[in-house]
Amino acid sequence: MKDFVKMTLATLLGLMIFGFVSMFMSIVMIGAIAALGETEPVMPREGVLQINMADMTLSEQAQEADPFASLTGGNIISSVGIYDAIQAVNAAATDPAVKFIYMKPDGAAGGIAQLEEFRSALENFRNSGKAIVSYIENPSNASYYLASVSDKIYMTSYEGGMNMFNGLSSQMIFLKDILDRIGVNVQLIRHGKYKSAGEMYIRNSASPENLEQNTEMVESSWNSWAEKIAASRGISVEALNAILNNLELNFPSDFLAKGLVDELLTREELQQQLCDLYSAEKFEDIKAIRFPEYVKAKSSSTSKADKKVAVIYAEGNIVDGNEKQHVAGDRFAGIIEDVRKDSTVKAVVLRVNSPGGSVLASEKIKNEIDLLRKRGIPVIASYGDYAASGGYWISAGCDKIYSNATTLTGSIGVFSMIPDISNVIEDKLHVNITPVNSNKHSDMMSMMRPLDKAEIDYMQASVERIYEKFTTLVAEGRDMTVEGVDAIAQGRVWTGADALKIGLVDEIGTIEDAINYAALCIDGVSSLDEVKVEAYPKPMTAIETLLETLTGDTSIFADTPLENVEEAFRNWNASESGKVYARLPYEISIR
Repeated sequence: MKDFVKMTLATLLGLMIFGFVSMFMSIVMIGAIAALGETEPVMPREGVLQINMADMTLSEQAQEADPFASLTGGNIISSVGIYDAIQAVNAAATDPAVKFIYMKPDGAAGGIAQLEEFRSALENFRNSGKAIVSYIENPSNASYYLASVSDKIYMTSYEGGMNMFNGLSSQMIFLKDILDRIGVNVQLIRHGKYKSAGEMYIRNSASPENLEQNTEMVESSWNSWAEKIAASRGISVEALNAILNNLELNFPSDFLAKGLVDELLTREELQQQLCDLYSAEKFEDIKAIRFPEYVKAKSSSTSKADKKVAVIYAEGNIVDGNEKQHVAGDRFAGIIEDVRKDSTVKAVVLRVNSPGGSVLASEKIKNEIDLLRKRGIPVIASYGDYAASGGYWISAGCDKIYSNATTLTGSIGVFSMIPDISNVIEDKLHVNITPVNSNKHSDMMSMMRPLDKAEIDYMQASVERIYEKFTTLVAEGRDMTVEGVDAIAQGRVWTGADALKIGLVDEIGTIEDAINYAALCIDGVSSLDEVKVEAYPKPMTAIETLLETLTGDTSIFADTPLENVEEAFRNWNASESGKVYARLPYEISIR
C-alpha cells in the first residue's frame, strides 16, 4: 500500500513538472514567434512612400501583428494607429527622402472617422507641394474616398473588377417575428423616443423616429464625404449623386468618362508613369518605402520633455469590471487615477471611440475625469467613430470637444430590457416552473414571467432617474439648460457635423488637432515639440493578443448582416436583465 501511495505521488509530481515545463516552453515559443516581426525597419535614403491599404488596418492604437500569420502562409496585416499614421504623413511632407506618395486604396477598411482623419492628413501632405498618385482596380466607398485626395487617380484598363462605389448604406435588423415564433417576449423600458437600442427585439420594422434618425445619419455622413470627393474632382455634389443614382459607373471607361479618374492604365503603363514621376529609367530603380515601416520608424518617441500630454484611448463597449478588450469601468478608473497622480502630466486628451454601455461604469470613468479637471489638468475630448450614449456621458464635461464630421454622437437616452422566456420553457420545451419566493417580487428578474405593472413602474422610475441625471450632466458640461438638452436628446443620435450645429461638440477636428490644442493649454508651452505625448492604456502585445485569442469567443455571425448587432450586444447575458444602459444599438464599419 505504501509503495502504491509513493508511486501515485511520484506520478502526480511528474505530471505537474511536465505541465509546468510544457507551459514554460509554450510561452517561450510564443515569445520567440512574436519577436519575429520586431526588427527595426531599414529606410532607403530616398524613395516613394507606398501606402497599400489592403496590407494595413487603420485603428485607434497600433497592435502588434499576428506572429503566426507568416508561419501559416497568411497575409500579414499591419495595424497602424491613427495618430501614428497622421504623424507619419506629416513627417513625410517635410522628409527629403520621400519623393511622393503612391497609394493603392483598394481594400481600405476601418472606422469612418479614422478614414476621414487619414484623408485629412493626406490632403495636408498634398498641400505641402508633394504629389499623391493612386491606382484603383476595385473601387469601394472607402477606397475611392481616399483616392480622391490624389493629384492623379489612375485606374486599371482591364474590365472585370468589382465596383462597390455606390454610396453609404446601413441595415437595421428586427427580431420580433422570430422571437414571437419561439415564444420570447422582450420587455423594454426606456426614455427617449429616438432611443432605439432594444427596439429590434420588440418591433418587426423601424419606428418613424428610428427611421428618421438613421436616414439623417446616413445622409449627413455621405454628404461629408461627397463634398470632399466632388471638390477634389471639380464636380458638384449633385452631379456625383446623379452618377451614382443612375448606376453610371459600370466599367473603367465610365469612371474616365465621368471625370472620376484621370487615365486608364495597364500594370506596365502604370510602372512607366511612376518612373516618369520618379525620374527613373526603369521601374526596378524605384525604391519603395512601405508605410507601416515608415510609421514605425517615425513614431518612436525621442522627446526629452518633462511635460506630458496623456492620450487616453477609450475604445469599445463600456462595461463593468476589469476586462481588457473594452472600456471597463474599474480598469479605466484606475488608469485615469494613475494619470492624475503623475505630476509630469499637464494635459489630457480623452479619445473616445465607444457606442456606450454600462451606466455604472460610465459614472466611474466620468468621476475620474472630473477629478482630473479639479486638479487643474485640462481635458480635451477627441471623438472617433462613436461617442454616443455612455461614450458621450464620460466626455460631456471635457474642456473642449473635437469631433469628426461623421462621428456618431449624442444618443442621450437610457434603456433597460428584461426578456420573458416563460412561453419557451412551458409551450416549446414542456417544462413547468413553480416559483418559491420570500417576497412578492423576488422573481421579477428571473425571466420566467412577464413583469407586472408595479414592476414596470419600478423599472421605469429607474430609467427616468438616470435620464434626468444624464441630461443634467450634459447641461452642466455644455453650458446649456436641461430643457435645451432634452429637446435634442430623447436618445437621438447625431453626426458630428450636426452635433456642432446644436452645441454638443465644439469643433470639427482630428485627434491631431485635439493633441495640439491640449499642448497649447499647458503654461509655458508654445508648440507640440515642447511636450511628450504618451498613450494610455498601453496596447496589448502580440503574446497577450494570442493568449486572449486562444481563450476568446469568435463571432457566429461573421460576415453577415447580424455581425454588428452581435458585437453591440456581445457582453449582454441573462444576468444583465434589468440593468440600465446608455448605448447605441449597433456598430458600423465602412468598406
